[in-house]
Amino acid sequence: MALHFEREEYAARLDRLTESMRAEKLDAMLLFAQESMYWLTGYDTFGFCFFQCLVVKADGSMTLLTRSADLRQARQTSNIERIVVWTDRTNADPAVDLKNLLSDLDLLGERIGVEYDTHGLTGANCRKLDNQLQSFAELIDASYLVSHLRLIKSPAEIAHVRRAAALADAALDAGLPLIRSGGNEADILAAMQGAVFSGGGDYPANEFIIGSGEDALLCRYKAGRRQLTENDQLTLEWAGSFAHYHAAMMRTIIIGEPTPRHVELYEACREALDTIAGILRPGTTFGEVFDAHAQVMDARGLTRHRLNACGYSLGARFTPSWMEHQMFLAGNPIVIAPDMTLFVHMIIMDSETGTAMTLGQTYLTTEDAPESLSAKSLDLITAA
Repeated sequence: MALHFEREEYAARLDRLTESMRAEKLDAMLLFAQESMYWLTGYDTFGFCFFQCLVVKADGSMTLLTRSADLRQARQTSNIERIVVWTDRTNADPAVDLKNLLSDLDLLGERIGVEYDTHGLTGANCRKLDNQLQSFAELIDASYLVSHLRLIKSPAEIAHVRRAAALADAALDAGLPLIRSGGNEADILAAMQGAVFSGGGDYPANEFIIGSGEDALLCRYKAGRRQLTENDQLTLEWAGSFAHYHAAMMRTIIIGEPTPRHVELYEACREALDTIAGILRPGTTFGEVFDAHAQVMDARGLTRHRLNACGYSLGARFTPSWMEHQMFLAGNPIVIAPDMTLFVHMIIMDSETGTAMTLGQTYLTTEDAPESLSAKSLDLITAA
């Protein structure tokens, strides 16, 4: 088996989960989120695009229900001992197979937590699930139970995140020489992603964001490549990924001379990021982090140009996003604790002048001030 952690680490995670289940009076959990399965067992697949479920009972026993295509994947990448295969066929309803499995596990009429809020459970499959199980057991929405457990990283996880952060720095180093007038976005993207792969890293959970000119104001990946001009702007958001653990970074790079508006927006981003670094410590809530960002931006008259979020927790994630559930949003009561890995991003998109500016990096929280996991400067980057 190709496990990324020692068996004792997985055993400790299972103990934490069953303890939380007992606190919530859950007799079992139905895990549909791939990152939950990976964190708990090492199971590594993109097969969650189909119906699959890891059943965890309060006694710590686990059974995976999956397709035949993932049988060997589970055996080779996880510590799961019992694997049940549902059969692909026309008009198949794997929720029936899950119901039969839960009956075999003596869970009829029991209180069962379900991970509803995940891309691993589509709307169609959720309807099948509820149709089969609502009269079988008491179903409880426990979408964030494992997600919250994953917020605090173990020393072994932090080591993986540090590897990911080094790969993110290497990606920037690989891309910078190609960022110049006449440079091509395709070459930049290939160099950055290639640096992660050649450094032993993985595909990220979502595509790198790259956009120049007017596309520098976009916050998502889009198809199509552009050649940089003499006076241009290039927005990049990327992540190093190691064993699926992510460390993200974000920059807007200016080709040629920055305009006064570029400088003004950069100064706002830098002030907001520095302000947050000063409070990103135990006792501060995620909502208070957002408020600090908003206060800086709003005081500079940038309310309509900023976003309504300024970062999120990072960890081991699978497509389609490397974002965790826990985000820096207004009113979020989650309290920062040591050993969290948090991506803080400042994003200003001024559509009126066509000016973009971003600045972001990943921090490790400690007992006191946070540690930047990137060795790179936060200074404005310009290129000829």
